[in-house]
Amino acid sequence: MARRRSLPLRALFVILAVLAVVAVAERVHIIPPGTLDRLLGQETHRPRQPRKQEQAEPPPPAIARATDKIDYAEVVRQLDGIRVEPEKRRGYDRDAWPHWLALEGGCLNSREKVLIRDSRRPATLDAKGCSVKSGDWIDPYTGERYTDPQVIDIDHRVPLEEAYASGGYDWSREKRAAYANDTSDPLTLLVSSREANRAKGSKGPEDWLPPKRDGICLYIADWILVKARWSLSMDERERVTVGNILNDCRASAAQQR
Repeated sequence: MARRRSLPLRALFVILAVLAVVAVAERVHIIPPGTLDRLLGQETHRPRQPRKQEQAEPPPPAIARATDKIDYAEVVRQLDGIRVEPEKRRGYDRDAWPHWLALEGGCLNSREKVLIRDSRRPATLDAKGCSVKSGDWIDPYTGERYTDPQVIDIDHRVPLEEAYASGGYDWSREKRAAYANDTSDPLTLLVSSREANRAKGSKGPEDWLPPKRDGICLYIADWILVKARWSLSMDERERVTVGNILNDCRASAAQQR
C-alpha cells in the first residue's frame, strides 16, 4: 500500500503566509470581505439586507371642502394667504419624488388606493387584494367614464414639477413622498384620463384648463386649496390667472342664486 506523501514543510509555511496576507488585506479593506472564507471553502451566506422602505412625513391637515361645492369665501381667504414669488424649476428630478408607494403597509400602493376611493361602485381587486382590476370612474377633467384601470392615470392636481418649482425644491425626500402619495385628502390625487393627464403635464392653470368647461371653477378652487395646504407659492402670472378665473366663477355663482 503506497504511503500518502505529506505536504512539504516549506510549502505549508508559504500557504499560511498567503492566508495571513489575505486576512490582513481583508481587514484593511484592500480586498472584499469574505475572501478568506471563500479560499478556505467556508463561505457563509449572509441574509440579504432588505431595501430600506421609503418613509414619509405626516401630511398637513386637509382644508375641508364639501363634495362639488365651493366655499368661495374660504377659497379667497386661502388664496390671499399664498405667497407670490418666481418659480424655481431648475434641478427638478421626478425620481426625487417617490410615488405610488404603500406607505401605510400592506400591498396596496397609493395609486390603487385612489382607484378604490374614487370608484363609483366597489372596485374589483385581484386574488391577492393588491391590484384593482375594474371599477367605475368619471374623469372630472373631461366627464368621460371608464371601467378599466389600465387606461386611466392618477393625476397630481398640482403636478410634482409644479410643486417643486413652488417651494418643494426645499423639501426633504420624506415630505416629497408624503405629497406624491397623499391619499388623506381627495384634492391632491385624482383619477384622470390619460389624454387629459398628458395634455396637462406639469402646466398650471395659466397654461392649461380642463376641457370640461363646467369643471373649471372646481378645478381652480381645488388648485388653490392644495397649494395653500402644502404652503406652496404662485408666480405672478399664475396668481393673476387664478384670481381672475375665481372672480368670474364667484360672480357667476352669485347670479345663479
